[in-house]
Amino acid sequence: MSFDLRFTKGQGTGNDFVLFSDPDGDTELTPTQIAAVCDRRFGVGADGVIRAVRSRNLEAGADALAEDPEATWFMDYWNSDGTVSEMCGNGIRVYVAYLLDQGLAELPPGGTIAIGTRAGVRRVTRATNGFQADLGVWRLDGGEPLVRARALPVARPGLGIDVGNPHVVVALADDSELESLDLGYQPVLDPAPEAGANIEFVVPAEPLVEDGVGRIRMRVHERGSGETLSCGTGAVASALAVRYWAGANAPDDWRVQVPGGVLGVRMHRADDGEHVSLSGPAELVYDGVLSLA
Repeated sequence: MSFDLRFTKGQGTGNDFVLFSDPDGDTELTPTQIAAVCDRRFGVGADGVIRAVRSRNLEAGADALAEDPEATWFMDYWNSDGTVSEMCGNGIRVYVAYLLDQGLAELPPGGTIAIGTRAGVRRVTRATNGFQADLGVWRLDGGEPLVRARALPVARPGLGIDVGNPHVVVALADDSELESLDLGYQPVLDPAPEAGANIEFVVPAEPLVEDGVGRIRMRVHERGSGETLSCGTGAVASALAVRYWAGANAPDDWRVQVPGGVLGVRMHRADDGEHVSLSGPAELVYDGVLSLA
């Protein structure tokens, strides 16, 4: 038996998603269906699927409402291989743009909306050129595993960082090393984390800091999706790692160049610790209907 899925295709700096509205939580796609939707040859094609569901109608949404009763919408995010993910920095901006487009929420310029995710509640602010998402308190996590990647001659140490989902950031020597990587193959971590990790490879710009803003380039292999044109939480983790390596005088504002564009990262203090925010564009590309078995 098949059914029609009404969807919207969206993207943020080339990180693309299939979004659909299911406020009551009646349409739960299987991992096989999600992988089929995301297939770039036989499906719509995307790095992940996002379901817009009211928090009260999803088991995972109960924690979001307990944390913040204003988080009435939950971002139910799945990677392109059908595995569930805790958070997506580009995805949450596109998700908010989708809620506004569908008339499911209202958000004036400068306004903020609370969104439930499996990493906790995240607050998204509407800006003149897109959206800014407060990704909450970050932490060093996962140690310094060795990272092996195809076309990288020698294994390099990485830095484990958690921003609601796990990352390992690797510093490279120059642009040629970054460009020569073959991220069609999954890099290998030693030791390998049980839940896996997103792996970012970064190169500092020259100079690293210009007009008080740090600048880096990044490529990423996302857990469950492979290489993508952009990873929002990966850009955040990369900026945090380079600031950590650079020392106490490093700036709190960063511009991260990814293959799909440029993202802004800002670190700021709050009562519960240091938060990190991600800013960038969000575009809804087209609507469609897909017949699913």
